[in-house]
Amino acid sequence: MISKPPTFTTKIDLSLKDKLLGDLKERDFEISKIPYSIFSAKKKNLVIVLYESGSLVVQGKDKEEFIEFYLEPEILKTFEYSNPEINISFKPRIGVDEAGKGDFFGPLCIGGVYADEKGIKKLLSIGVKDSKRINDKKILDLAKEIKNNFEISLIRLFPKKYNELYLKFKNLNFLLAWGHISVITNLNKKTKCQNALIDQFAHENVLNTLIKRKKLLINLEQRTKAESDPVVAAASIIARAGFLKGLEELSEEYEVELPKGASSEVIKIGKKIVSKHGPEILEKIAKIHFKTTEEIKND
Repeated sequence: MISKPPTFTTKIDLSLKDKLLGDLKERDFEISKIPYSIFSAKKKNLVIVLYESGSLVVQGKDKEEFIEFYLEPEILKTFEYSNPEINISFKPRIGVDEAGKGDFFGPLCIGGVYADEKGIKKLLSIGVKDSKRINDKKILDLAKEIKNNFEISLIRLFPKKYNELYLKFKNLNFLLAWGHISVITNLNKKTKCQNALIDQFAHENVLNTLIKRKKLLINLEQRTKAESDPVVAAASIIARAGFLKGLEELSEEYEVELPKGASSEVIKIGKKIVSKHGPEILEKIAKIHFKTTEEIKND
């Protein structure tokens, strides 16, 4: 992880000074003036000073959040600070990602989001990032906002269907490829967008073969750590929210709180469920090709 200095300094166009000042006042900053400044704004854990030269200085405990969610999308119009590892493109595209792949209980979910330049800026402004870096409550809140503002596609493969498809494909990467291409196809039909980005999980020929078979006109980019891209990150949030809701639905149906992951706690809960309902229940609530299945069945 790239370490960041305690003070952030940048240059802004002074024609934006009134907007910046007005926005800070709306956010209940205390405004004052220090030598050579146009204004100084203070709030708990945050100090912002705009100098006559156009230099803007931000410091304080809440600096990261202020820069990422307000300063970059509203004033700077660049995202080099919050996303130094990538050069964000504003080219319209479809992003796709999955959730639940490593979880024994619950569905496999594959989500997709389409965003144009305006949409990408909105995703950044609402704090979209890789779902693995966001808690469950925030995931559900962000997913709702994304669904309300963007074209999305979500495939939820609950265990019964997942296990059937796994037997058919006999390989998780082939199953994932089918799901990713299905989501891309859905969004391509809705938006006519021909650019798609996904996290690389298999050899590129696996997906390219499916694209040719379906006669899709899609420029597909497969990139490692693609979740750093805001559109793929949005897709990861849609997929994760789908997984969390699916796990909750199964928990309610079988009156037991099904844990995430594939830990010793999962095995413990699995044994209790099997003792009550029999081993065949696992086909309805779990991905049975996991080695966890045998650990649960064995006393």
